[in-house]
Amino acid sequence: MEELGCIQSSDSPTLCSESNPPDGGRRAWATAFGSYTVVACSITSKIDKRQDFYIRIYLTNQSPSAISWIGALNSFLIANLTLISGLLYDRGWFYQLMIAGSLIQSVSLFMLSFAQPGQFYFIFIAQGVLSGIGMGLTYGPGMAIISQHFSKRRTLVMSLVVSGSPLGAIIHPIMLNHLLNGTVGFARGVRTSAGFVSVLLLIACISTRTRTLSTSTPTASYSVVARKCSRDLPFILMTSGILLCQLGCFFPVFYLQLDSIKHGIDLHFSFYTLVIMNAANVIGRCTAGIIALYTGLINLTIACAVLVISMIALSKISSVIAICIVYGYVYGVFVAALVPLITLLTPDLSELGLSPFVVEPMFLGAPISGASLSSHYRWWIPSLFSGVSSRNRSPISPR
Repeated sequence: MEELGCIQSSDSPTLCSESNPPDGGRRAWATAFGSYTVVACSITSKIDKRQDFYIRIYLTNQSPSAISWIGALNSFLIANLTLISGLLYDRGWFYQLMIAGSLIQSVSLFMLSFAQPGQFYFIFIAQGVLSGIGMGLTYGPGMAIISQHFSKRRTLVMSLVVSGSPLGAIIHPIMLNHLLNGTVGFARGVRTSAGFVSVLLLIACISTRTRTLSTSTPTASYSVVARKCSRDLPFILMTSGILLCQLGCFFPVFYLQLDSIKHGIDLHFSFYTLVIMNAANVIGRCTAGIIALYTGLINLTIACAVLVISMIALSKISSVIAICIVYGYVYGVFVAALVPLITLLTPDLSELGLSPFVVEPMFLGAPISGASLSSHYRWWIPSLFSGVSSRNRSPISPR
């Protein structure tokens, strides 16, 4: 047992030591691949490709603001349920979380395929609530499990795992747009999408394995960490800046494809706006460590604001391409730079996972933008609101 790095205590089950992860091996790389598929599924669920389809075709009896609550709630649950799944993961519930979350996600997507035109609440529950809960249970543990298998290579492997976003954010939108807007139709198209996601989740459940099942209780509670952070002025200013900036930054993600179509841009080309944006976003995240050192977060928020406001003047394919590429790249750099900033300003790094910073303010931003857009599609109002919100930032944002 000593060679396997395991320890045995009189009052606890056998645990594998985390002090010396293997940094390789079949089990470690299989787990990394499983985490890769979890990230791909979370991005697939999180990026709301169906927003445009619902507004134009399937939920014409609802306002853009009401429809945007579907994707907004889905994203909110994926990000913020990690606060619960993280605690359960620490108590050794990894396999239970992966299996339960995968089943909920798969069932919710197949359930969505039975929705009929105009059934807003059915779609809201299936895609917004159940799908968000399912991915919220798997995303955090799927990322955390990497630390059990890698130490020296952890940064490299985490980068490779996060790159799973292209699979969900580029390949899946192309597939889904062709299915929903082609001859296949909504029901069979969503079932095909559900099957695709279910296969990825099955791979994740089979390939991911733990080295230890920790049964120790966390050293700090949410209430203790919240009180500590509430007395730290730089941390408060940082979270306020993130909230105001991301309140408007997600407007192109939800509405650029619809904006393109409504301005007379070729329908088939408009389906690829999110694909172009996400491809640029991936490049931005990969180069963030270099670019952010020269630009600083403040300049990135200014760039995001200008690009969001520029959606008012969208009229030609060239303008759509320019916004997709530049916005996708700039926002990718901005998001990647947030994690080091949060780490830098967290009072106690041992409590980083419990720090109550704002994760997904798109929960409010997308519905507000949809309400100001209205059924008359007055694009200048939400573009201006989102741009001004993106321009606001914390006065302590570092270069």
